[in-house]
This record gives sequence, C-alpha cells and structure tokens, in this order.
Amino acid sequence: MTLQNMLKNPIYAGVYAYGKRQVDPRKIRPGRASTGRVTIEQGRWHAFIEESFPAYISLQQYEQNVERLAANRARAEERGAVRHGPSLLQGLLICGKCGHRMQVRYGGPKKLHTYTCSRMATDYAERFCHYLPGAPLDEFVGQWVLKALQPVALELSLEASEYLEKEREELDELWHKRLERASYEADRAGRHYRLIEPENRLAARQLAREWEEKLEAHRKLQEDYRRFVREQPRPLSEAERENIRRLAQDIPALWHSQSTTIAERKEIVRQVVERVVVENEGKSERLYVSIEWAGGSETKGVVIRPVSKMERLSYYPELCERVRELVAQELSIAEIAETLNREGMRPPKQTGRLGRQAVTEVLQRLGLRPVRRRRPRNFGAGSPAEDEWWLADLARELQMPGGTLHGWIRRGWVEARKQESSGRWIVQADEAEVERLRQLRSLPLGHHDHHRWLNSAAQRMATQSSMRETT
Repeated sequence: MTLQNMLKNPIYAGVYAYGKRQVDPRKIRPGRASTGRVTIEQGRWHAFIEESFPAYISLQQYEQNVERLAANRARAEERGAVRHGPSLLQGLLICGKCGHRMQVRYGGPKKLHTYTCSRMATDYAERFCHYLPGAPLDEFVGQWVLKALQPVALELSLEASEYLEKEREELDELWHKRLERASYEADRAGRHYRLIEPENRLAARQLAREWEEKLEAHRKLQEDYRRFVREQPRPLSEAERENIRRLAQDIPALWHSQSTTIAERKEIVRQVVERVVVENEGKSERLYVSIEWAGGSETKGVVIRPVSKMERLSYYPELCERVRELVAQELSIAEIAETLNREGMRPPKQTGRLGRQAVTEVLQRLGLRPVRRRRPRNFGAGSPAEDEWWLADLARELQMPGGTLHGWIRRGWVEARKQESSGRWIVQADEAEVERLRQLRSLPLGHHDHHRWLNSAAQRMATQSSMRETT
C-alpha cells in the first residue's frame, strides 16, 4: 500500500489535493455510514494546488505513473501490461469494425489462442465483430517485425552495450554515494564523541556506542561494495563487442531461440509497433491487416486464415469454373486435384493440399461426374468385358461399401459372375444399369425392402404367366 500511495498520491509531486474520494448518493446503503464513496477522476477534485510541498518527483513523472498504472489494467483501453500468454499481439490488435482493442482467448481442443471482439454484440446486440485464429496473425506481424529490425540491428546492439555500461556506471556512482554518506556519519559520530566533556560519562558511553555502530556500518558497506565489484562483469572488450555485432546480424535466430521468452518477444514488438488493425473480408479466408509502426509509417498486407466450409473461400466461384473446365478435358479426380494444387488453391482449413475428397464434394455440388478410367483388360481369363465391372470398382463408382453391393448380388438385384481363377466378382452393368443402381443407392432406409418385394412379385407373376402358356 505504501508503494501504491507513492505512485498514486500527488503529494509526492508537491501537490495538495482534496476530493479524490467523494460520496455518491446513489450508492449509499441505509444504516451504513461509510458506504457510497467512489473514486473521482482528477478533473472533478475539489482542490489540486501545485508546488504546495517539497516534491520527490516532478508533476510530469507523477502523471506518467498514473497513466501507466491505468494502462496496465487488464481491461484498459490502451495496450496494457505484457502478460505471459503465447499471444504475440496481446494489447496491440485493434478491431477494424468498431475500433476497440480485441481480447485474447485461450483454450479449445488444440490449446490455441484466438482474438475476439464482441463490442458490437455487447453494446448494440449485433453480431460479433471478429473471432480470428491467433497463429496466422502472430506469424505475419512477427515476420514484418524481423524485417524492420534488420537495418538497425547493429545500431541496436551497440546501444544495448552502451546501456549496460551506463547502467554499471550509475550503480557504481550510487555505491560511492552510499559509502560517502556512511563515512560522513561515522566521522560526525566521532566528532561528537571527542567534543563531550569527560565528566559526562553516561553521555560519553552512549556516543561511543553510536560511533562504533557507525564505524561497523561503514565497514560492512565497504565489504558489500567490494563484493558488488567482484560480482559485476567487467566492461565489454572489443572481442565481446564483435560478438554482439555478429549476433545482431542473426536476429531471426535470436527471435526463435528457446531461451527467448514470449514476454521478451512482446516487449520487442511493442518497441516498434504502435498497434495492429485487422478487418475480415466477410466470412472468407482473407484478413486485411495494417501495422502502424512507432515512427508513424504503416504496412498493409493480407493474412490467410482457415475457414470451415469450401463455399467460404474467396476464390470458390473460380474454383468451380476451373473444375468444370478440367472435367470437360476428361481428367480424373486425382488429376483435377493435382492441377488445382499446382495453381495455388488450398482447402478451407489451409492445411495440406486439396485431395480426392474435396474435389469429389465440389463435383457433387456441381452435379458433375469425372471420366472413369477403366483398367486394362489383361487380368487373365474371365476378366471383365465391355459393360462389366469389378465389384470394388463399381462400388467405388457408386460411392457405396463393397459389402452392400455384394449383398445386392446375393439378393438377385444385380447380375454378376465370379472369376474362376481369382474368385472375384464381376458385375454386368452398362450405363443405364449404373444409373439404376445409383438411384437405388440414393433411396432412404426401408425402401430397399420394398424394392426387393417388387422384384419378387414380378418374378412370381412371370412364373405364373409362363405356366399358363405351357398349360
């Protein structure tokens, strides 16, 4: 509390202040005399008189301390104090829609952090402003910070070495002042002892005891100073300065070093970046990011984030048109996926490459079917002929389990034969039959039994008709 008073109380800046805490009638509780007191901002104090007392610090320093304390609060409007979470842009990221500082959330299945802004939803019952993944934004800003530090790397290293030497000089000067003060107090106690009259034995013994205490304190302080000098590193040599210059040329290695903490990276970013403004392009994967540097310049760029659906990709119409063109060129699904990857298109999660499943989903939405590449017919005697399929190939074409298709063969819904050499099933199905099986595959559950009853009834009617003709 004493330290807080030294930072917050204006009396240490030589100011007489009155009315910092006043009574708000709306917050008074009946029967409790000390209730209703609230803290008032400085402009509404009853009195604020400067140069009323001897000042320990200047008024400007006091105001800076108060502003820093207010900014360090977790819910402050400014950037706030550096925390130890993994988010690099904590306190620096600004919502491009409402202009307020975005919050950081940790958790989820993958323990990743996200940047959120719910100010519009909280204040105006509208939709959330942003819910953005943190990793792409941190990586984008981190790369630009490293680029900004490269031209001044050597200058920063030299300033760091000069700062260390200056800090050592200040500490050494502080120790000398303490030694000088202790020596003065010991000499003063000695003079008091020498000036005492011999008849005042009680006072002489007291002064002698104080002199011994001052001498002991001075001696102990000298020992502490010698210990301080031994523990302090010597001034940087030319070889050490050269090592600093060499390390300064490899700032990315220092940035990614395991010994560099996330708090230190945040401090580095805050030295060169004032704030980062981000705004999304609807629900697409594109984020427009603007880095406002401490010198007043600005850097703009686009960050790609993962999205949940293929339709939310900004280039989804171009992707569909390109798929139509590739299908018209009679390319297979694998060839279509490879072509799209080669042209720079990526899945919505932005992980890996476009695969067969993603291309198949697009084809289903567009109502297209790629050209089926039939295998060569050199599988020995009894191989599939024209309009015949291996059971696995037909199941893959119909996008159904092979066991289900085998069950249809047992029920007589599909004409098939078994290869004698391998025992594999070969299904007879031309284009019309494949389309019939595809429609049968799309029937809801329960309709297959009705389809089987119709087939059985048709067979019974055909048998009865044949018997009548024979009779």
